[in-house]
Amino acid sequence: MLNSASSDNKKTLIYILIAFTFSVAMRLIWVYQFADYAPFHYNGQFMINTNDGYIWAEGARDLLSGTDTNPDAKEYFDKFHQFNDLSPVTSAASQLTAFFAKILPFSFETIIFYLPVVLGSLVVVPIILIAKDLKNLEMGFIAALFASIAWSYYNRTMAGYYDTDMLNIVLPVFLLWSIIWAIDTKKDIFLLITAIDILIYRWWYPQSYSLEFSFFGLILAYTLIFDRKSGYSYKLLAIMMLAMMNIDGFIRLGIVLAVFYTFKQEKYDKYLFYILGAAVIGFLFSGGLEPIWLQLKGYVFRNNVSSETKGLGLHFFTVMQTVREAGKIPFETFANRISGSETVFVLSLFGYIYLLYKKPIMLFSLPLAGLGFLAYVGGLRFTIYAVPVLAFGIAFIITEIAQKFIEQIGVQGAQANRIRFLLMTILTLGILYPNYKHIEAYKVPTVFTADEVKVLDELGKKANRNDYVVSWWDYGYPIRFYADVKTLVDGGKHSGSVNFPVSFMLTQPQVEAAKMARLDVEYTEKTYTFQKEHKKEIQDKNLTIFSNIEQMTKDYGFTNTNEFLKSLNSDIKLPKKTRDVYFYLPFRMVNIYPTVTLFSNLNLMNGAQKKQPFFFVSRNFRDDGKRIQLGANIFLDKRNLMLTLGNKTVPIRRFVRTYYDKSMHLHKDVQLVNFTSDINVIYMSNYNTFLIVDENTYNSTYIQLMVLENYDKSLFEPVILSPSAKVYKLKI
Repeated sequence: MLNSASSDNKKTLIYILIAFTFSVAMRLIWVYQFADYAPFHYNGQFMINTNDGYIWAEGARDLLSGTDTNPDAKEYFDKFHQFNDLSPVTSAASQLTAFFAKILPFSFETIIFYLPVVLGSLVVVPIILIAKDLKNLEMGFIAALFASIAWSYYNRTMAGYYDTDMLNIVLPVFLLWSIIWAIDTKKDIFLLITAIDILIYRWWYPQSYSLEFSFFGLILAYTLIFDRKSGYSYKLLAIMMLAMMNIDGFIRLGIVLAVFYTFKQEKYDKYLFYILGAAVIGFLFSGGLEPIWLQLKGYVFRNNVSSETKGLGLHFFTVMQTVREAGKIPFETFANRISGSETVFVLSLFGYIYLLYKKPIMLFSLPLAGLGFLAYVGGLRFTIYAVPVLAFGIAFIITEIAQKFIEQIGVQGAQANRIRFLLMTILTLGILYPNYKHIEAYKVPTVFTADEVKVLDELGKKANRNDYVVSWWDYGYPIRFYADVKTLVDGGKHSGSVNFPVSFMLTQPQVEAAKMARLDVEYTEKTYTFQKEHKKEIQDKNLTIFSNIEQMTKDYGFTNTNEFLKSLNSDIKLPKKTRDVYFYLPFRMVNIYPTVTLFSNLNLMNGAQKKQPFFFVSRNFRDDGKRIQLGANIFLDKRNLMLTLGNKTVPIRRFVRTYYDKSMHLHKDVQLVNFTSDINVIYMSNYNTFLIVDENTYNSTYIQLMVLENYDKSLFEPVILSPSAKVYKLKI
């Protein structure tokens, strides 16, 4: 018996090491593909390929600057991290990264680039440990191989995808393992492991409430139906609820340890239900249900336009409708992201259901499957949760097929093992292949190219760290990381009310944009100051801080925000300048300009969306000598400069050609064609790009400053003018 257990443990360890190595190796394919591609490297290091990663990198950088061993460390830290710079120095991802950066002999850039490769591959550990409890290690090994490279899991844990996703599946699968082993073995140690796993999961990912609560609900149902007389299940429920309370993590840890010690003493068993009741009360009174409701509200019960419930009742466009990963997805995409192909997905689902029937304890995995299937209404980001449990499904089918085949042909002993191994290998390679092909073809770029980062690096040397940079929220985190400045919007601060002013600045004429930039920056700082000075009053009285745009409307004596916005074209008194403001305008923003317009192109008083500006980008155009085909039904006649849009032929107002000389100075040829037309055509020759825009878009700050370098000298001063991105300094 001891030899059997020892052999099992040895096999488990070998399977974990092989699966982990396989997962890491697959993630190095992207590294190999772009090893010599200069645009993805900066200062000899790979750059990361997810925008959100730069927020955690910023926090880690600031933590490291504050813990430096040099005598000026405290002063240096104060320079890097101050109130309202939004640096997440208290976040788990930043703290863990800073820890690794301190103890490992690698550069900071190398650590953030490879950390998801290592941490993401840890998912194989709990998968194989779960299979060990199910007495089917081969199933766990196949499931680990499959889950580690499944489309959505690979996409969000690949090399360079430095984000919380690198542990967002690892930790709940570990939680599933501890719950299964706790229920199956009823060993006291798993009470503590389960509670600590919840504490770590919450520390790492504060939005873990709903998944934890789902696990709790299943254990409660299991206890009431099958295990009502067992005190162990009630202990598990109590310690989980205490770990899930919405209070400081260190306090929860202390409570968990104290309660675990109590549970170890048989003399306190008579107080079990009092402890459970106290745990429930503590959970509810700490606001444990509130975060769950907020998540449901954000991802399930969402609207296109949000409105303020007090004040002027302004309406804003919600960002969730523009985030691809939060939108509905077709079945093919859903299946591919979970299992690599529709066929394998269907087989995986069948196998998972069959596994639930054969091994009912796997019913505790339903929360992961359920959250994964939420992708239909919540968006593709959720498919990642279904990957490990559906991997068990396909792996179970493979092991069952192999076993049934051996029984059918009637072989035994070593020959049976060889045939079984060969068959499982062939079937496993078959399900891995579509996922491998995806990895091979998934050549996702870095967030910025080296040229773009050079611009930010140079900007950081010119700007003060208290200055603001205006750009779209997609670029907020990398701007802060590379230039060490402040931003108005970023990947976390991008609600409709904060996006509106920035969208307005980028899409309106320069006069209105410049004034809004000064207003929004000064009001943002004023709000931060108010929150700092009145923090206790805000908490005690539950005060609401309304949007900057509403406060501007009131301060300038308007009751209608639309009228206030019109007044920006007149001579209004602006707030006193307290810092500089820069506009960072990358060429890449051409791709999302229509999305940017959505946030300010609406009536704030009633939420009605205005007519969308005309904006069309063409890069795959074809010149046949007489006409240029810009799109499927869009042609430009080169002789008379008439534009065909579907069944309509219209004159254009201007034809503009831009080009750079050898010194990289921009030149432009502007040909006025028909002053009555509302359509303009811009040919950016060095970018091999045509823009077709209406007159309002042509006069927008983004087009004028980035595309044409036409700037009002009384409002803007050019700071950096490169083809990849341009930076202007606000003069008012």
